Amino acid sequence: MQEVAALLLCKLGGQSGSADEIKAVITAAGGEPNDDQIAALVGDVDGKDVNELLSAGMEKLKDVPMGGGGGGGGGGGGGAAAVEVIKEEEEEVEEAPAASDMFGGGDGDGGDY
Repeated sequence: MQEVAALLLCKLGGQSGSADEIKAVITAAGGEPNDDQIAALVGDVDGKDVNELLSAGMEKLKDVPMGGGGGGGGGGGGGAAAVEVIKEEEEEVEEAPAASDMFGGGDGDGGDY
């Protein structure tokens, strides 16, 4: 996988993506280049446009079902598992202050209007 990432970085940087360039990118990132995998990759993409390869790959991915299912539930616990008792607390209800006129008059006669 690091070989493919190094190839794409080379292509983005305007390089040809040769085996030596791929090795240099992997080494610069602190990885261990695998000569066999690099040679196989370079042989597979030789003469092909990376953008066309990516487009073809994305076209194949559209048929792969993704998301939705969620994982299965966890396994059952042991036979003598402790039961946790949750005590619901009663919430204190605060009463709102009495409404008053916005302009200070609380007599309800309409004020200045």
